Amino acid sequence: MVTCSIRYVIDPYQLGEFECYAKMWIPLIKLFGGTNVAYYLPSEGANNIALAVFTFPSLAAYGQYRQDSLKDQRCIDAFNYTDETRCIVSYERSFMRPVFE
Repeated sequence: MVTCSIRYVIDPYQLGEFECYAKMWIPLIKLFGGTNVAYYLPSEGANNIALAVFTFPSLAAYGQYRQDSLKDQRCIDAFNYTDETRCIVSYERSFMRPVFE
């Protein structure tokens, strides 16, 4: 299993738009074989940082999702939504593996 963690710098005045974007991706990740752990929106502290955490069975499965998402109209619509709303300023993606007892 591979876990993808995305740290977003968002426009705090576009929080509602970012939440809409997150809700677009939750079913799409599942559709492409992943498991959404959660999107996290700012609550206390910094008002411009959001997180997304989701898993895929392998890095190869994640890579296939990335390729397929570029051809899927629902994913393209989600990408375009961020361009239109400018709710995401920047992001960084990290891959992690879980540690189990």
